[in-house]
Amino acid sequence: MLVKPARARASALFRATFGVPPLAAASAPGRVNLIGEHTDYNGGPVLPIALAQRTVVAAGPGEPGVLEAVSERDGRLWRHLYKEGRATDWPAYVAGVVAELQTAGVLAWDAGVRVAVASDVPVGAGLSSSAALTVAATRALLGMARGRLAPRQIAGVAYRAEHNYVGVRCGVMDQTIAALGKPGHALLLESASLATKQIPFHGRLLLVDTGVRHDLAASAFNQRRAECEAAVARLQLDLPEVMWLATWPMSWLGRLRKALPQPLRNRALHVVGETARTRFAAQLLARGRLQRFGELLYESHESCRRLYECSAPELDTVVAAAKRAGAWGARMTGAGWGGAALVLTGKGDGGKGKGDAKVVSTIRRAFLKAYGREPGITVVRTGGGARAERV
Repeated sequence: MLVKPARARASALFRATFGVPPLAAASAPGRVNLIGEHTDYNGGPVLPIALAQRTVVAAGPGEPGVLEAVSERDGRLWRHLYKEGRATDWPAYVAGVVAELQTAGVLAWDAGVRVAVASDVPVGAGLSSSAALTVAATRALLGMARGRLAPRQIAGVAYRAEHNYVGVRCGVMDQTIAALGKPGHALLLESASLATKQIPFHGRLLLVDTGVRHDLAASAFNQRRAECEAAVARLQLDLPEVMWLATWPMSWLGRLRKALPQPLRNRALHVVGETARTRFAAQLLARGRLQRFGELLYESHESCRRLYECSAPELDTVVAAAKRAGAWGARMTGAGWGGAALVLTGKGDGGKGKGDAKVVSTIRRAFLKAYGREPGITVVRTGGGARAERV
């Protein structure tokens, strides 16, 4: 059966729900983070790529002071009155965008908004479905209001909607790659300075979806961030100028170990090590040294598993099986506690996937034996950042 593109599905859902066509629509991609896990909110580097899978938001004006939102996921029409306080469930992400655009003067304080959402980005799989939603919503509402913001500003609106309004204490990576992504490239983002660099990526990646879903606002994510902030506060007694864990010198790891109790010590060791790995990984990608790059992916996963304790048994099973099968690299991607793993099988080969068969079969057998089911395995295809869509 032929599945309609998300753009067509979002527009059709808007018409069916509200009885009129949308005024504007926009889309934004999901992402996978090649390396640099839990470094973004610690002032360090990350290295994500934008995916071909996208979330589309169709938007139009509505009743003053009211947000109406519908998603193809459940078909339920949510109605939120601004005067009643903060929205709940997934419409809270859109309500956060509306609030930010009102603060910026793009939307009037009582501007009524209607949105319909269709997406090919799985929710809770560690592919940044929330950032895809907030960035697409920002771009769509800008189109509806005939407003203009630069891509970095769009990312900022989406970040504040998720961080300040919804309460997920995320970093800036997801929104930035959703707004600035470029096909065939990874984006090196230094989170403290927001400096970016597009780096060509020619590897072949598999995405293994464990089927274990997570909710960052309800998971240990916020606890980890609080632990990192507590670690910084203690380290500032030794080095007052340290504002981020990522800026602690690698040469002072012994001093760090002495200064911090557990579990703060392990959290900080992960961030400092992952910061160095990510910058080295970007250099390796720029030189085309994919096999050495893959070794860093394994190291990153082990650090996430042992020091940051953000992996899951299903993710560990995938990574171990990939290594046995001879994959160049593998690691969890996304914040963890479920979601998906990345597997680097080699260089791109024009989509033929000649080196994938052994890796795929080994992962499937291991996962089936451990959990009685097979994981979803797809080839990663890169995409571009946010864009307007036809309505």
